[in-house]
Amino acid sequence: MWSGPRNISTALMRSFENREDTFVSDEPFYAHYLQQTGIDHPMRKEVIEAGNSDWDEVSQYLTGIIPQDKSVWYQKHMTQHNLPGVDLDWTSRLTNCFLIRNPREVILSYSKKYEITSVYQLGFPQQFDLFTKLRGKTEIAPIVLDSKDVLMNPNNMLQKLCEKLEIPFSDKMPSWPLGKRESDGVWGQYWYGNVEKSIRFQAYQKKEEEIPKEYTEIYEECMKYYQQLFEQRIH
Repeated sequence: MWSGPRNISTALMRSFENREDTFVSDEPFYAHYLQQTGIDHPMRKEVIEAGNSDWDEVSQYLTGIIPQDKSVWYQKHMTQHNLPGVDLDWTSRLTNCFLIRNPREVILSYSKKYEITSVYQLGFPQQFDLFTKLRGKTEIAPIVLDSKDVLMNPNNMLQKLCEKLEIPFSDKMPSWPLGKRESDGVWGQYWYGNVEKSIRFQAYQKKEEEIPKEYTEIYEECMKYYQQLFEQRIH
C-alpha cells in the first residue's frame, strides 16, 4: 500500500492485521529515508536504530517469503521515502495499491505536526511516478483507493479492494481492538495517537479550515498529481 503522510494507511494496516491470514509491515524504508536525508524528524535516532537503513536488504526482504506462514502481506509504504535514484524494480513483484487523499486535507493535518517545505515531503510526485512506472510495465492501472471513499463507506470499499486484490473479504476488517500493536513502528508514540484510540474507521468529516497562504503553491502542485490518480480510483 503506497500512501503519503497523514492518510488512513495505519488504519488500513489495523484493518488488514485483524485478518487471520495477514502479516503487516509498517514503513520499512523509514530508517533509510532518515539516514540518507538527514531530516530531523521526531524520534529520528530511535527510528534509525530500530530499522534497517539498507534499501536493497529491505527490498529483498519485502519480496521474500511472507512471514509467519501468512498468505497476505500488507506492506505500508510512504511514497516520500522513495528518494531519487532508489531501485524500485522490485515493486513489480508485488500487488501494488495506491492510497490517496485530497492534498488540502493532507496539508492541513501534516502542518499541525511538522513544517512543509516541498511537495516531495508529502509524496505526491513520487506516488504518481511509481504509479506511472507500474502501469507502463503492465499496461494495467494499479489499484487506487481514495481515503474519503473508504471513510464514507468502509465495508463497501474494503469489499471492492479485496475483490481487486483477489483475496476474500473478512468481516473482521471494518473494526479492530483498541490500542497499540507490536507491529507499529517505534515512531507510533508520536504519530499514532488517533489510531491507537480507534476501533474502526472514523466517519468522514470535511475540514472547514483554509490552507495557510504559505502552502498555496505546494497545494496546487500536489493537486496536479492527485487529480490524475483520483480519476483511476475504484469507487
